[in-house]
Formats: sequence, C-alpha cells, structure tokens
Amino acid sequence: MPGNDDGRPNVNEAAVSAPGPVAPSPAASPSGQGWAGVLATRFAYFVGGLAIMFGLWWAATTVAGLDPKSSHWAGFGPVAALKALGKMWSDGVIQKALLASGYRMGIGLGIAIAVGVPVGILMGRSRRFRELSNSPFQLMRMVSPMSWEPIAVIVFAGWEPAIIFLIAIAAVWSVTFSTAAGLAKVDPAWFKVARNLGAKPWHVVTQIIVPAIAFDVLTGIRLAVGVAWIVLVPAEFLGVRSGLGYTIEDARETLEFDHLMAMILVIGAVGYAMDSALVALIRRTSWHKQ
Repeated sequence: MPGNDDGRPNVNEAAVSAPGPVAPSPAASPSGQGWAGVLATRFAYFVGGLAIMFGLWWAATTVAGLDPKSSHWAGFGPVAALKALGKMWSDGVIQKALLASGYRMGIGLGIAIAVGVPVGILMGRSRRFRELSNSPFQLMRMVSPMSWEPIAVIVFAGWEPAIIFLIAIAAVWSVTFSTAAGLAKVDPAWFKVARNLGAKPWHVVTQIIVPAIAFDVLTGIRLAVGVAWIVLVPAEFLGVRSGLGYTIEDARETLEFDHLMAMILVIGAVGYAMDSALVALIRRTSWHKQ
C-alpha cells in the first residue's frame, strides 16, 4: 500500500481501497431470494399456518364428537363449516349479511375518522387543549364500547343508529390519539418556515400536517377497524334482523352450528382482508423509509 514519507499508510488511499459494504440488489431480499422466492415463501407460510389451524380445529371437534354425549360437536367441524359456507353463499345469505354490516361499519368508521382526525390535530397543535382533554378522553377511551349500548338504545330512535354510534365510539379514540401522536413528532421548524414563506393556515394543513401525519393516521385507522369490527358483531345480536351478528345469532337459535362456524370464518376472512389492505396502504404512504 502506498505510504507517506514517514512510512505510514496514506489514510485517504486506505479508505478508498478498503472494501465497503455492498448494497443489496433491489431485486433481491436480504436472504438472497428474488421477489418470486419471497412471495413463494410468504404464500407457503400463509397456507401452512391455515393448514395447522384447520388441522387442530378438525382434531378437536373429531375427538369431542367421539363421545355420544357430545356428538353435536361434529357440526362445529371445518368440513361441515365449509360445506355450509358454499350453501350460504349460493343462497345469498353471506352477501346480504356483508352488505348490512358493511354499511354500518362504513358509516360508523367514517364518523370516527371525521371526528378523530380534526380533534387529534387540535390536540397535537394546542398544548392547552391537549392537557385539558387528556383526562376525560382517556377516561372515556377505557369504557367498553358495549357499555354504551343501553344509553344508545334510549337516545337513538332505533337500533340502526345505535349500532353505528357504538362503532363510532369504539373507533374514534384510536384515530384521535394516533393523529395527535403523529403531529407531535413533526419538527416545529417546519411551521416556522411555512409562516416565514407566507403560507396560509390551509396550506399548512394540506402541505405539511396531512403528509406528515398520514402514516400515523392510517395506523390509527387500522387499529380502529380492528376494534370496530369486533364491536360490530355483538352489537348486531339484538334488535336488528340483518348483518353478520344477526346471522350468527339466528344460527345459534336454530341449532345450525355449521352455519354458525361458517359465519365465523367469513368474519375472520373479511377482517383479515381489511387489515391486510390497510397494512399495504400504510407501507405505500409511509415516508419513514423514503
């Protein structure tokens, strides 16, 4: 290695000649697999996990059904549930339930987002409002959404708006606090620069606040969807004659256990699909890795 006059190695030349970390190829994963290999691995894990779940489910119901006293457990098995799933789909039962529940879910979640995002922005921008609202908001957030059911039935004219209210009150807190947390991470210098450049309040909201908190807002919506989806089904057990919860309750009353398990599969699959879609959207809109 070339050196200086005193025999020491030249630091600059050593730094240039030293082998550095090789940037991974964008077409390869950290393990050296291409995208096709990554997708194949994920698909294998997905199918393998479902196979294990269905295997344990089948084994549990089969063993329970061996006893004549508990032979009715056979109706809870995966084979019976899948057969019932096909029949209920062909009869239009699942589609009607999804439409009714989807309408309530959409309206309730929309209300939660419309209320939660502005309130969260206000909490993030105003220290006084954040300090004043923290205690009551935290207290109300800890109340089980289903605890509001008796009050909702009294306040609202029917079960439909009452269920929508329960979904909204369950989902609003995740959106609110995630929005506030996202705004708290924004560098205050951004707002000073915007004011110095003559930006109007609307420009600050659309050009700084919204892009900066999009990741956190979507994360809050993802949490809100999970909570609202859980609240939706028990809220539909009483008072309505449509939806996923009503279909499960009807199957229980008529002792159609295969239909009950089929609807549980539908609820799980739809919830998983919504969560996966939101995860993909969060990754797409995240600026943290850009």
